[in-house]
Amino acid sequence: MKNNRVVSGMRPTGRLHLGHLEGVIRNWLRMQDEHECFYFVADVHALTDRYEPEDISQWSFEMIRDWLALGIDPAKSTIFVQSHVPAHVSLATLLGMVTPVSWLERCPTYKDRVAELGSGSENLGLLAYPVLMAADVTLYGADKVPVGEDQVTHLELAREVIRKFNARFPGARLVEPQPLLTSSPKLMGTDGRKMSKSYGNTVELAATAEETQKRIRSMKTDEARKLRTDPGNPDHCNLYPYHAIYSVEQTGEIRQGCTTAALGCVDCKKILMDSLDRALGEYRARRGTISDDDVRAVMAAGARRASAAAAETMNRVAQSVGMVLPE
Repeated sequence: MKNNRVVSGMRPTGRLHLGHLEGVIRNWLRMQDEHECFYFVADVHALTDRYEPEDISQWSFEMIRDWLALGIDPAKSTIFVQSHVPAHVSLATLLGMVTPVSWLERCPTYKDRVAELGSGSENLGLLAYPVLMAADVTLYGADKVPVGEDQVTHLELAREVIRKFNARFPGARLVEPQPLLTSSPKLMGTDGRKMSKSYGNTVELAATAEETQKRIRSMKTDEARKLRTDPGNPDHCNLYPYHAIYSVEQTGEIRQGCTTAALGCVDCKKILMDSLDRALGEYRARRGTISDDDVRAVMAAGARRASAAAAETMNRVAQSVGMVLPE
């Protein structure tokens, strides 16, 4: 018997990379064996980033292909696209009726996104982003939302919106989700900054072995190692956190070689290339066997299951706010 219900989503804003794998999907794989999970492609949320429609459509499709190749199992988890379940937007609209604008304007995420996207990016969709997030979760009666410790405060706004709605319309009985704290290693991009598609510093999962090797060769290492004979400090090197995940059995040897200058950065990168080839080999092989029809079938089945679960909540909400239900 699985415990609790978990809802989590990812925005289709580009190809998935190692940061997504280690920061999100590893936890998803574990949770699908422990909880009733709803995993969705957040394509409506992605519209706040001004991507071209054809990009969002293609990335949504490829994201599900990646999930399947990595082991997210449609027999264990409900996998769907957010826009395929219109109730997300419908519930967000109703939640917005009780959400003070001042709450949204104070949201750190809103301020950060406006700063990131630039002047003229302010719009209702971006401002109301947390309201849609609240709808995403409570629509399925989720008990838990997987978050890192730094994201707990972001979830609290969604909890406050749901709490206020329940106070105004007690018959709705919307579930107020609790944070499910997850841990994940922090992998920086090839240039030492946060791994982000906008920085062009990612190591993409669907890249070929040759493309991956090219990325690894460009990775920033310990700046103190000016010469091959200079000793280094693995804790100051961008490569070592990768080794800690993908070259576990060799980390002692790598640390020793780095600190004594017995191992050069070029050789260290070669070890990581080999490790990644082994780690991603099964995923790459499986990905090549997943057809477009396979992805469409998962989308359709997931939409049906998610819509049925969402309908239970929406019927209850509609009655609670005084809407007349169709016969």
